[in-house]
Amino acid sequence: MSAPIYLYTGPEIGNRNDQVESVKASLIKKFGDADNYLLYASDSKIEDIIAKLQTESLFVPATCVVLREAELIKKKDEIELIATWLKNARDSAVLILVSDEISVDSKLDKLVPKENKQIFWAMDESRLGSWLQGYFRKNGYSIEPEAVDSILELTENNTEALRAECGRFFLCFPKEHLITDEDVEQILAHNREESAFTLFDAMANPSESPTARLESALAILQKILLTKNNSPVMILAGLASCFRRLELWHSIHADGAYLDDFALKTKGFASKTARNQYSRASRVWSFGQCAAVLASIAGADSEIRSSGTTLQDTQLSILLYEIIMKNGGRVEKYESC
Repeated sequence: MSAPIYLYTGPEIGNRNDQVESVKASLIKKFGDADNYLLYASDSKIEDIIAKLQTESLFVPATCVVLREAELIKKKDEIELIATWLKNARDSAVLILVSDEISVDSKLDKLVPKENKQIFWAMDESRLGSWLQGYFRKNGYSIEPEAVDSILELTENNTEALRAECGRFFLCFPKEHLITDEDVEQILAHNREESAFTLFDAMANPSESPTARLESALAILQKILLTKNNSPVMILAGLASCFRRLELWHSIHADGAYLDDFALKTKGFASKTARNQYSRASRVWSFGQCAAVLASIAGADSEIRSSGTTLQDTQLSILLYEIIMKNGGRVEKYESC
């Protein structure tokens, strides 16, 4: 019997989430019900996670813990705790490790049976285009090729983001409607929901001055903070993910190295949109500056968690100033607050 631990990595969030849900559904089918937990490695202690997996409920027969940011699990004692739990783990307690990165620590990877792990590679634009056409067709719509291209330009290139964005069309148009480029302009371009990823894109425009980029970024930040998805921790996690990918972009292009489309795909840069975005960003921040920016993000995260919500808007604004105007350098006044 396979160990009750799974590892799903890679940037194709939609298919990856589908696989996670499949494991959860199988657990419920087998045991009737399950306590489900969604945790983040940056926020959780491994000993607490193991405690949840070891605790048996009188009322719910199974437990499933989905642990995101699995790439952060690197300490020897953390991995040993998971290994020790696995030696006597019951099959009704399941741990699903998830990461946006391609891989996790090798010692952690070795704990997961081969049949229980999978890398979900980002789709290239041609595959995403085919997926998008099929998704509209399955829901009773057709779509013009130009509209497909426009959606891919305006949306994060993964199936999870595409599902969320395309749901707007189903609310606005009757079935059998042909989605046109004009429809995309009306529904998406004029009503684009801002996120940490659109914030990063606005910050990473080398054709604009730092002052102009800061003004755009602050405007987007205010829009995000006015939405229901305004968790500062999630904003910081999204920005950190973008800058970690930018570090990766720099490292694979070190010394002027050329990578073909397939090589870029294996590194998580499958779409032209992503490649253009990170190529632009690489002209704004160097590899070393990415490290400084990530340190600033970590500092802001610590400040916000310790001080609560009172100053979070100000702290996030100062962070954007540090990233854009000082390339990750800290503001003295911020450090003394």
